[in-house]
Amino acid sequence: MKFFILFFTVLVIQRLVELVIAKKNEKWMKDRGAKEFGQKHYHVMVMIHFAFFLSLLLEGGIYHSGIHPLWEYLLALFLITQAGRIWVISSLGKYWNTKIIVLPDAEVVATGPYKLFRHPNYLIVTMELIIVPLLFNAYWTLFVFAALNQLILLTRIPVEEGALKNETDYGRIHVRTPGWLGIVRKEK
Repeated sequence: MKFFILFFTVLVIQRLVELVIAKKNEKWMKDRGAKEFGQKHYHVMVMIHFAFFLSLLLEGGIYHSGIHPLWEYLLALFLITQAGRIWVISSLGKYWNTKIIVLPDAEVVATGPYKLFRHPNYLIVTMELIIVPLLFNAYWTLFVFAALNQLILLTRIPVEEGALKNETDYGRIHVRTPGWLGIVRKEK
């Protein structure tokens, strides 16, 4: 139970720090004329993530059924996702946000993980929504929120890609490949 409390606390603090970074980046971008897209589904996404934390707290903490027998491997995978999260945030710099905020005519970032995948952050979030509940045997949380995350991404990714294509050089830089993770290629 102590491990859950420590893990959960660190996860919440991490998310709060990310919200501070996102708010600072939002101000920086909007001061330069950035536009926001997808406001309606953003509120739904926030509710899903908030509900995930509540569900994890209830199922993994209050109704704690122990830690997964392979917890060391799951924790290692979680730490790898966190390294990926840091890589994503540092690669996007001032452009990273939890919202879809696009600076018109900005050059699209195609370095770091964005050189490999169109949406590495969504891959990381998807992995977290599987790994974290699994770590604490919170199977209802895992199934419900992994599914809800995929449903919200079915809305979010097309909105984000549409905004990037309309406002930036995204369509010229990134050639669409099958799947939401499609490998990024530059046109020749």
